Amino acid sequence: MKKVCVVTGSRADYGLLRWVMQGMKESDSLRLQIVATGSHLSVDFGNTFREIVIDGFEIDCRVNLDLNDDSAVGVSKSMAQAIQGVAGAFEALKPDLVVILGDRYEIWAAAVAATIANIPIAHLHGGEVTLGAIDEAIRHGITKMSHLHFVATEEFRQRVIQLGESPDRVFTVGAFGLDNIDRLVLLDRHELELAIQAQLSETNILITFHPVTLQVGQAREQISQILNALRAFPEAGLFFTLPNADTESQVVREEIERFVAERDNAYAFASLGQLRYLSLLKHVDVVLGNSSSGIIEAPALFTPTVNLGLRQQGRPRAESVFECEIIETSIYNGLTKVLAKGLTSVRSTSPNPYGEPGASKSCVREIENCSLSGITVKNFRDLPLT
Repeated sequence: MKKVCVVTGSRADYGLLRWVMQGMKESDSLRLQIVATGSHLSVDFGNTFREIVIDGFEIDCRVNLDLNDDSAVGVSKSMAQAIQGVAGAFEALKPDLVVILGDRYEIWAAAVAATIANIPIAHLHGGEVTLGAIDEAIRHGITKMSHLHFVATEEFRQRVIQLGESPDRVFTVGAFGLDNIDRLVLLDRHELELAIQAQLSETNILITFHPVTLQVGQAREQISQILNALRAFPEAGLFFTLPNADTESQVVREEIERFVAERDNAYAFASLGQLRYLSLLKHVDVVLGNSSSGIIEAPALFTPTVNLGLRQQGRPRAESVFECEIIETSIYNGLTKVLAKGLTSVRSTSPNPYGEPGASKSCVREIENCSLSGITVKNFRDLPLT
């Protein structure tokens, strides 16, 4: 059996990896190993490793990181810790293949550790563009260290090939987040209110805002602009999911928590888990912020998105995604437009550019069937000169 080690560092990547891991667990030819690190093991971020255990998985290794310092230096030190800790996990587990998803710094650290140990890497959700975040460079760097690539769209596949990867190792499978929508039985409104211990209002807004890591020093002003715009909707239910462990994330958390404390119909969650989050995403009237879920999952649930700023710039959009600057008046106008129109036609007809569910099953099948012999030696595939 192939020993396949999945490294997960946050609620975000685990939510997309969950059904890949389930498929590997049920496979007759794969032996699943799990390394949990990053914000999974932090009480401030909800101790989300518990979600992995509740879903029936056994965590083989836990790699703790110091996440108290969200400065650039602090994040770099956490990356160094991650390389050291994950390298030790790989030495103990001796996997035949490492599976990682996305573009966070702890995932880059896992790719570095696997590369030094000469362990093949399968990378999920490569080839994407997000111009407002350092994730952009990290994602492409992981691509160059990886050997199997599972991408969401044909456009992303061509970009991975453009980076010099062999076409026969790049698989277009769709967005992994769509599998959660397909396979989970989402909560109805009453069940959701009980699960999150909060009452939905007549109008509801789901907000997720992460620091724009290529706009250093602007996080406080940007979250202030968002909160000021939201004050113009005093009757709306406001549901915040707090940011991941990124540079300047602490100031965003503090401003949101201060805002929520002043209002009876505003709530903040360190982590909702996939079932509660997607159920809330389904029942709100609009998603506001700069999370990829507003670009990928929200259109699949026919919920309109007001996307803010540069963080997701470069990703394909459904017609239900509307762009705003991170300026109070722009945000207010965007929310007012969406809420006033209801966007009934967009909600019911807008196609999702990220395909259909089934990415997890396709990924597991390819990993089961592929040969790993000699896979770490790869040629750089040059594009033809024009």
